[in-house]
Amino acid sequence: MDRLRLMALDADDLAVISAQIQDAITKTEAIDFRPREKRFTVLINRFAWDAENSAARRVDGHERRQTVLSIARVLKVRTTRIRRDDPEQVLSLLALRFSETNAPSGIIELVFADGPMIHLEVECVEAQLEDLGAAWETPFKPWHP
Repeated sequence: MDRLRLMALDADDLAVISAQIQDAITKTEAIDFRPREKRFTVLINRFAWDAENSAARRVDGHERRQTVLSIARVLKVRTTRIRRDDPEQVLSLLALRFSETNAPSGIIELVFADGPMIHLEVECVEAQLEDLGAAWETPFKPWHP
């Protein structure tokens, strides 16, 4: 399967990226904010939901891919229940949400399982998602009650 590459310039585009990164896994050490560049990035291992209905899907397994999520025009980052002193804290990403404050600016939230969140104050929505390499097989498919 080809590598996934998406760009978001509004809330609707961001919802598409959110669907593709649901159940991605990361650690706090993979989160980076560069204030001078106004850029926030996070390296994730995303569950390849796009491959689940593919004709080339592995019969016995599922796929994960290493992916980078990059968000530009970030003015400020605030975290909730993220242990910055623990680079090994495992985070399971559930969704991205955008709340407009003063068009086109707003807050992008990265919502993780069990309560951790990252709040990004942005000038506008400008995000990119890109797979970095080949997929690997996993026998586990995320499930939500």
